[in-house]
Order: sequence, then C-alpha cells, then structure tokens
Amino acid sequence: MSNDAENNAGYANEKGQDVQLETAFDKPSTLDKPSALQTIEERKLVRKLDRRILPIACFLYLFAYLDRTNLGNARLQGLPEDTLHGDPTGHLFDWVNSAFFFSYIICQIPATIVSKLYPPHYWMACSAIGWGICSTLMASGFDFGGLIAARLGLGFFEAGFGPAIPLYFSFFYTKEEMGLRMAYWFGFAAVAGAFGGLVAFGVQQAHSHVANWKILFIIEGIPAVLLGFICLTFLPSRPESTNYLTEDERELAIERVNRSTSSDVGATVNKAHIRAAFKDWRIYVGGVIYFGANNALASMSAFLPTILTTFGFSKAIAQLLTVPPYVCAAIVLTLFSVYSDRRQSRGFFIATASTIAGIGCILLLTVTENIHVRYFATFCITSGTYTTIGIIIAWFAHNLGSETKKATGIPMFMAIGQCGSVLGSHLYPSNQGPRYIKGFAVTCALSLLGAVCAIILSLSYRFDNRKRDKLYGKPAPDARVDTYELADKAPQFRYVP
Repeated sequence: MSNDAENNAGYANEKGQDVQLETAFDKPSTLDKPSALQTIEERKLVRKLDRRILPIACFLYLFAYLDRTNLGNARLQGLPEDTLHGDPTGHLFDWVNSAFFFSYIICQIPATIVSKLYPPHYWMACSAIGWGICSTLMASGFDFGGLIAARLGLGFFEAGFGPAIPLYFSFFYTKEEMGLRMAYWFGFAAVAGAFGGLVAFGVQQAHSHVANWKILFIIEGIPAVLLGFICLTFLPSRPESTNYLTEDERELAIERVNRSTSSDVGATVNKAHIRAAFKDWRIYVGGVIYFGANNALASMSAFLPTILTTFGFSKAIAQLLTVPPYVCAAIVLTLFSVYSDRRQSRGFFIATASTIAGIGCILLLTVTENIHVRYFATFCITSGTYTTIGIIIAWFAHNLGSETKKATGIPMFMAIGQCGSVLGSHLYPSNQGPRYIKGFAVTCALSLLGAVCAIILSLSYRFDNRKRDKLYGKPAPDARVDTYELADKAPQFRYVP
C-alpha cells in the first residue's frame, strides 16, 4: 500500500474512532446542537469576527498602501525639485520608488514564517508602528540617500504585514469566505488610490511654508502609528487563545478553521512544509501571475497621475482624476470575489481579470487621440490588476494545505511578484512620455501571460482533485483533513481550482 493510501486509511480509522467516542460519552458541545441552530450561531460568529477583524485589517492596508504609493502624488508636488536636483531623466525618482520593494521582497518569507511564533496582534502592531514612523520620516528626507533609507525601512516593516494577513485570515475564515474577505482587505488598496488622490488634491491647495509633499507624508504616515496601538488592544489573536471570543465561540471557531484542512495549535513551525513549499512548482507559476499584476499595479500607482497629465489635464485635475479608476477597481474586485467564492473557482476569474488589464494596455498603445478611450483604458488596467491580486491571494490561502506551508508559500509567490513592482517602477521614465510605448507593451504582455498561467494552474488543480477522488473517494464536505504530515498532498485534501 502506498504512503498516501496508508495515510488515508489511518485518517478513516481515526475518524471512525472519534465518532465512536462521541457516541459513547455523548459529550455536550456546541457542535452537537441541531444544524439550523448551529448555522445561526456560526453566522453570528462570522459577523462578530467581521466587525472586529475587517475594519482594523482594512484600515491598516489603506494606510500601508498610501504610504508605499504616495510618491506618485508627491512627484507632482515638487519632491524631485526639492531633493533630487530636478531629476530631469526621472531615474532617481524611479530608484527611490523601487527601494521599498528591495527590502520588502527580501524580508517577506522570513518575516511571515517568524510571525507564526508570536501573537498576531503584537506582530501586526509592531509592523504598523514601524512603517508609520518610516513613512512620516520621508518628510524629513533632504537628499536622495535620506529618501532611500526611509523607503527601505518602509519595505522592511510592511514585509511583516502584507503576506501575514492572508495567513491570519485563514485562522478565522473558511475557504468559502476567504475570497470576499480578501476582496474587502485588498480592495482598500484601490480605496487608498482614490483616497490618496483626494488627499493629494487637498494638499495641493495648501499654502504653507512647509512643502506640500512633506505635508502629504506627515498626513498619511501618522495614522499608521495610531492604528498600531489599536491593534495591541482590539485585534483578536489566534482562535484558541483570543479573549474576544466566548468558550463556545472559540470551540466553533476552531472547528471552522479545521474544515477541509487542519490548523496548528500555538506557535509552531513545520520545517518539512517549508521545504515542500520551495519544491512546489505551482507557487512559482503563481509568482508569474503575481509578477505581471504587480508590474501593472506599481506602475499605475506611481505614474497614473503623471500619465493623466499626458492627456492634457493640469496637475491638480490629474490628481483628482485618479479617483474614479480606483473606485471602479474596488467594485469590480468585490463582484468577482463574490462569484469566485460562490463557485469555489479562482483560475477562471483571474484569467478574465488579467485579460481585461491587458486590453486596457492595448487601448493605450493603439488609441492616441481619443482621450475618453484612453481614460477608459486606465479603468481596465486598474480593475483587472486589483482583481487579479485580490483573488490569487485568496487562492493560495487555502490551496497550500497547512499553516507553515502557507506562511512560506504565500510570501514566496508575493516576493516573486514584487520583483514585477521593481520592473514597473522603471518602465515609465519621463523621457519616454507622453506615449510610454515600452511601459504599456511590457505591462500588456505580462498581464496576458498571467491569464495563461491562471488557466494552467486551474486545470492542474482540477486534474489532481479528480485523481484523488478516483483513488480515495470523495471526502465528506467540510470534514477535517489531517494535513500535518503531507500538507496539501494529503489524500483527503481538495484544491479550489
């Protein structure tokens, strides 16, 4: 008998023994109540978790994203003239923008693995306070080196937050709930784009002896520090240890997190699953999808105000016109995520969103005179890009099987993808405007490549699911699957395609 078959048989025996013990002792439990009542209790629990977790996580990401992308707005408020000697080629600004991603990429994997060893609310609080301080200190940068140092610190602290949130959400939400919650969370990146444009427009009207770009960094940096202290008090820790839940709610929360998989208990790291993540080819394909999406995301975030000025708008109006594309992106992301959760399918929706982003780039490359079409193209790029990123994070938040493999695999594909952010930061130098042909062509090719990769991944997951159904039979819906040894390779584990 193969190892997989033996594990499957052992799982079946263990499950049967558990049923006999429960029958013999008839232990009262929240889970023994009638199913209708259990459904009501579960809905109350999810609403309770949403009320506490989502506002804090979403506002954290709002200011995290503002702090990493407000350079695009600061560029139009005199930052290059004040600190980069005018920067006529735009290359110095590109390096300041991309410095964030170097420390962010390097620190993601170790930071997310280490985060499993500490209570989540402490970890998130320290990350937020750290990047908030670094962002605020951007206002004190007086030369190229100072700006680079602040951006490197910003990337270091944000590396402990971004990839850790999908892992944290998986402690509380099932695979049927993750897509929408990740959409709410990542949708605040789009909200940040819209909000950042409004703030920048307001700051642009300020008349002060302090440069407008410095005021912008201060206004958008301090709230992250305050949110860090809020995390210390209000953000729930792991389900088995948080004081936010009652004993019955804690028991139900633990049962939920073990549906179709199994969670760790306490601060543990499974070294075998770290190695398994590095050997999993699907994570690298996911990294290619994320690479293309982040290339578009970084370039749009940093250069959208500049691109809009090439349409003939003033700098102030260009700041304001960045708002509608981001609002549209948040709506499209939410709609795609809702249907992705309902159908329990991710690959098709990612492929569709990436194709929409590619079409937007094609319009910008081929339509040179019609400003309305070109502005519509920015809606396509932002909507397709944000939707791709939001759904792929939810995809891997379940499909890696175990907490340690998630803690390794999620920052792995994110780190690969953030290399696309570095590329995107260098695709739109000032001397290539106003057409930016190279930038839009590269972004288009990578978006369409991401669509192809999403289809390949989805087909491979479907093939594996059918193969396991044939070998081991279909598992009971929402049954606990022992993933401690084999992670997502466990016989009873099924992927979301």
